[in-house]
Amino acid sequence: MAAESPILPAPTPGTQLQRLLRMAEAQPPLRTAVVHPVDALSLTGAVEAARRGLIEPILIGPMARVRAAAETAGLDLQGLAIVDVEHSHQAAARACELASRGEVAAIMKGALHTDELLEAAVAAQSGLRTERRMSHVFVLDVPTYPRPLLVSDAALNIAPDLASKRDIVQNAIDCAHAMDIPNPKVAILSAVETVNPRMVSTLDAAALCKMADRGQIVGGVLDGPLAFDNAISVEAAEVKGIRSPVAGRADILIVPDIESGNMLAKQLFYLSNAQSAGIIMGARVPIILTSRSDPEASRLASCALAILVAQHKPAKSLR
Repeated sequence: MAAESPILPAPTPGTQLQRLLRMAEAQPPLRTAVVHPVDALSLTGAVEAARRGLIEPILIGPMARVRAAAETAGLDLQGLAIVDVEHSHQAAARACELASRGEVAAIMKGALHTDELLEAAVAAQSGLRTERRMSHVFVLDVPTYPRPLLVSDAALNIAPDLASKRDIVQNAIDCAHAMDIPNPKVAILSAVETVNPRMVSTLDAAALCKMADRGQIVGGVLDGPLAFDNAISVEAAEVKGIRSPVAGRADILIVPDIESGNMLAKQLFYLSNAQSAGIIMGARVPIILTSRSDPEASRLASCALAILVAQHKPAKSLR
């Protein structure tokens, strides 16, 4: 009779996000442009992050609306800088201008649509673009998974081609390095674990792995295509005979497109009680991207992640 496997206790919910906060605690506050914080939720998140010593916020928006939001939320803005602009488009442009001049080290989304902020960030005149394509990284704290789980790109690039996926992978690896994960295991997801010429995602996965072999992606261990179960479950990988240092032990999940990524992340949020931090990589400064539905813990952890990313030097790869 085979010996029973020991039952390991599940990680305490929130511990991975708490780890981010602890890593950022010893660092000075990050000077951050908060774009259009004109509702109680976004303004409270910025003020609380400032109170915790994570950011030094510069609030950019119509001053009357910012102060009205503060009054509604019962917040004291004494000592906080406010840049008065007419509307959200102008707020996004001013935040990018401050970042390009080095006057702020991060940008934080307030009460405006993500597209509006990113349109300003990717504009040629913003000064924030690099040789990398910008991409979003979720850092998930899943109670049933023993380590932080990074998912990309579930919020920015709709249907990335192979060149874009190369940047998405490298950005996610850089984010993991900033979190002190030195050689992250990267699973390139598809519906199957074999290369199928009729499934573009499997071809891209195989190409990305070969690009890593050639030094076009550095700092991580790649494998793919892998189905989701094979990426996060050692048992599932063993049943299918997959021998890989990544299978069952992934630190990073690279999704084929925004639809699959968005569904995956939200399923983990609502069915597995996952908590998250979110950030955009690939710009000259980290962009803190939170949802209106995000709890305070996620907002604070996203600020902590931005501190770590801002201090980290991105890896150099062959292009």
